[in-house]
Amino acid sequence: MIAYCGLDCSKCDGYLATQADDDDKRAAVAKQWSAQYGADIKPEHINCDGCSSEGRKFFYCSEMCEVRKCAMAKAVPNCAACDDYACDTLEKFFALAPDARTALDALRD
Repeated sequence: MIAYCGLDCSKCDGYLATQADDDDKRAAVAKQWSAQYGADIKPEHINCDGCSSEGRKFFYCSEMCEVRKCAMAKAVPNCAACDDYACDTLEKFFALAPDARTALDALRD
């Protein structure tokens, strides 16, 4: 469940709340992410089946994530498969999520 950016969806609180269909977990994640990202995130926004899946997506991932948009446009399974790895957009993301780099580097090896 490695997302385009290298995050492990199976460890994401939003993904876990969705898979468990747990409204209490959705509420807790919405509260945490609202505080963490300075955004108004509601429990009903917490529905995600994984970034590269055919199912539901968290609105940021589906509508705003530049990494996801780029990977989809280039038709790569994740950024590790991209000829431009690691681009400036991804480097900025890695500053926030260094584990994502580790995951993508492992996929490139």
